[in-house]
Amino acid sequence: MNPPRHLLAATDFSGPARHALERAAWLAGETGATLTLLHVLNRSALEHLRGLLGSDGEAVITRLEARAEADLAALAGQLAARARGPVATRLARGRAVQEIPAALDATVADLLVMGARGANFVREFLLGSTTERVLRKLRRPVLAVKQRPRDTYRHVLVPVDFSAHAVPAVRAAHVIAPTAEITVLHAFEVDYESKLQFAGVAEEVIERYRLRAKQEALSLLDALCAGVDVPAERLTREVAHGPANLRILEKEQELGADLIVIGKHGQSALEEMLLGSVTKHLLAYSDCDVLVTGLDGEGDGA
Repeated sequence: MNPPRHLLAATDFSGPARHALERAAWLAGETGATLTLLHVLNRSALEHLRGLLGSDGEAVITRLEARAEADLAALAGQLAARARGPVATRLARGRAVQEIPAALDATVADLLVMGARGANFVREFLLGSTTERVLRKLRRPVLAVKQRPRDTYRHVLVPVDFSAHAVPAVRAAHVIAPTAEITVLHAFEVDYESKLQFAGVAEEVIERYRLRAKQEALSLLDALCAGVDVPAERLTREVAHGPANLRILEKEQELGADLIVIGKHGQSALEEMLLGSVTKHLLAYSDCDVLVTGLDGEGDGA
């Protein structure tokens, strides 16, 4: 992942979305990237409103569109100082899950910044957030923002699975947070461990398997970190035994991490599905922001 040149920040004018805009402006100011703010008016909702209001519907919709444009312009003006340059705006009409990727293409943006949760929390909780649905469709990195930015990222956690997406994820962490301390974490489990325990295999034998798996993971982690263009003093290597989703969240809390960077895919179709579930878990339950990258930093999101 190269330093972003064009950022697109999507907003629904909610509080979480405002945090995402502030982080996008912060990144634009740090990297020199241009910034565009996007709001999507739901076309089906507008059509429903037009039907309810009859002859008055068109005038009301026109006022709603004008208000959205004015709100975007006001936000752009407020963020310009942080972004260190003018902030563009874009108003779209349609479904967010379709219009956001279209806006990425139209603006040639190479990073999308979104709030991890929007205004209608209950609906998102039941049906899946726009962020998650957009992530499935995108071929660019996505930064899902959860916290109001108060500083540059200082402590970044990068969970890796030794797939082809691991090295780009570590590099992306350094690009987004060049002064941060980066912890590269691999969570491992021993093959058939529960079955071995059920079969009555002695705990000391299973422990030897765990130790061997840990040593292999450490060796792979050393090789991975040696292949990234990141200063060695910025990198810490760690392995942990147990389920990835639990160990990642534990490490996030232990480090006080303010950003997690994760690649989209695993090594196989099954691992791809599992890693997808880990990414979804992190988006739902982590406290910090989550950057989802692809194979080359410009590939699939999450």
